[in-house]
Amino acid sequence: MLARLLAVGHEGVRIRPLGGSRGGEVRLGRWLRNKRVRPEEMFATARARTAGLVHGRPVLVIHRQRRSPGGEDGEAVPDTTSLRDDGKDTGLYLHPAIAVDAEHGALLGLVSACFLRRAGRQAVHCNNRALADKESRRWIEATTEAGTLLAAGAAHVTVVADREGDIYEEFVCRPEAVEVVIRCHHDRLLADRRKLFAAAAALPELGRHAVELPAKPGRQKRTATLALRASPVRIKRPQRNRAGEAKKLPPTVSLWLVEAREVDAPADAAAILWRLLTTHPVTTLAQAKLITGFYRERWSIEQLFRVMKTKGFNIEAVRIEDTAPFETLAAATLIAAIHVQQMLGDRDGTAQRGLKDVFDPADQPALEAVCTTLEGKTERQKNPHPHGSLAYAAWVCARLGGWTGYYGKPGPVVMLHGYRRFKAMLDGWRIGRLV
Repeated sequence: MLARLLAVGHEGVRIRPLGGSRGGEVRLGRWLRNKRVRPEEMFATARARTAGLVHGRPVLVIHRQRRSPGGEDGEAVPDTTSLRDDGKDTGLYLHPAIAVDAEHGALLGLVSACFLRRAGRQAVHCNNRALADKESRRWIEATTEAGTLLAAGAAHVTVVADREGDIYEEFVCRPEAVEVVIRCHHDRLLADRRKLFAAAAALPELGRHAVELPAKPGRQKRTATLALRASPVRIKRPQRNRAGEAKKLPPTVSLWLVEAREVDAPADAAAILWRLLTTHPVTTLAQAKLITGFYRERWSIEQLFRVMKTKGFNIEAVRIEDTAPFETLAAATLIAAIHVQQMLGDRDGTAQRGLKDVFDPADQPALEAVCTTLEGKTERQKNPHPHGSLAYAAWVCARLGGWTGYYGKPGPVVMLHGYRRFKAMLDGWRIGRLV
């Protein structure tokens, strides 16, 4: 399934081309409808593979989270990766978390994922429901699963989440030694009776830091100068409608607050303002820059879904009516998109990852043969990476996808197209060796 997705998925995920033939189409349909094929098991297998790549590495576990306009009575939806949505509170959503190398930004793999099925508006407002009955519990569960990476030998693990992850339980129920960096959504009450946002505004500057902001709808790419401030804070447990459940939580939690506020922003642009709560101690400018750097790595998961959706596999256009087989196909597509993004993450070779992280080692002779046909006479036109490295394979796939070696770096769609071409060449290579 993974091989077929990588071979033809760039043209959109459709059953007939994925099958490759009438017999393949029938087999694929049976596989998707087999009750023993479960997305949960696919995700668990992917997580085990990720655990094998984290030993000795500092790891960020990143959620893709944005507020959905169709949420439950205003409740934040964990990752609004909408796969199906009728615009009337009924739909299917995917909530994943990925592991990224904290030093190099290379995508290591999937940590957790689950599907959220919504069938109309909830009868009971989210404020009156136990956490176990809310969609928000997915953040807590994903953070718990992030703790398994420490057992696999990760140097340290930090969970990174946007404002929808600003949940008191996320700070107090996390596994021991799992750190968090979460953007503030609530102006929380502190133990000294001050409010969080006012406390941040009163802090002295640690210094300033220039960051590159990528372009997005409504914003042009620009360099922003951020004034950084930091201080320890002790946050009070929020009042809840379910007082008995709230009393099970610690009355306060000690964290560090980091504020990054843009100075001299362009008149036609909204100034950047990030208030981040973290368990990492922050007393210096270098530490504050590290925390804002962790937060900015959220872009990795946005790129992943660019590959999974309209710019790549186009999973949301699949016309499978039954939910179970569609979820199975979506799970496989997520894992395939991760493979493509892994190559993209090591296109410079800085992470020094081996070929086996993504490819079958038996593919190396074919990669090297294809590479000789792509290299030119000048050093700029030659593959600069060592044989047997993932970066070597990424260079080959980028060139096959249309990258010339000049004018910037190859993007995820180029890499996907190149990977598909290499897979087609690999089929021919194997047939030739049998003849």
